[in-house]
Amino acid sequence: MPKSDDWSYYDPVSRRDVKELRAKLLDRGVALLMEQGYHGTGLQELVQSVGVPKGSFYNYFESKEAFSAEVVKHYVEPFIQRLEAHLRRPDVKAEVALKGYFDELIEETQRHDFKGGCLLGNLIGEIGDTSELCQTSLRQAVHRYRDKLGEGIARAQREGSFRMDMEAKEMADFLVSVWQGALLRMKIERSVRPLTQFCDMLLNGYFKA
Repeated sequence: MPKSDDWSYYDPVSRRDVKELRAKLLDRGVALLMEQGYHGTGLQELVQSVGVPKGSFYNYFESKEAFSAEVVKHYVEPFIQRLEAHLRRPDVKAEVALKGYFDELIEETQRHDFKGGCLLGNLIGEIGDTSELCQTSLRQAVHRYRDKLGEGIARAQREGSFRMDMEAKEMADFLVSVWQGALLRMKIERSVRPLTQFCDMLLNGYFKA
């Protein structure tokens, strides 16, 4: 039997093709899990939409649960990179960068007609206490996101924009929790008001120096 890291076993064409196909499965997984949830998403639908035989799915992922855990990591990475890009903008204070980042997200939710919300929040509510593997992946994703926000908050504190009587990590934790709640409210209210209220009450209010 070929070794598990022998990519020629998984795909007769090339290692690059296999990586691209795996990425396509993850991309489609993000869309399906966002639209239909974990229990509403079937592997047959997933592989058919990408053009992969169902049997070959297990060459890339051990199970639907393992796949979903990888989807979580795949989903959160662009958000962290986008936040990092805002925070790295030259001559822009961290407070302004954070507000710009969230304003960008708010505009996107409006363009998408208030659908979807956040995949992390959706899955936490659906399987966060039933799948240990997904629970671990979700917790790690939330913590990575929180820590990146914490970097921005800590910088805003050093720049004199945010209050200093609280730890940046605790403020970031609170921010993530409130943002997730605001996204849920957005979906039922069909309005960005909960999200703009989030910015007004925290970034323009409670966090201010």
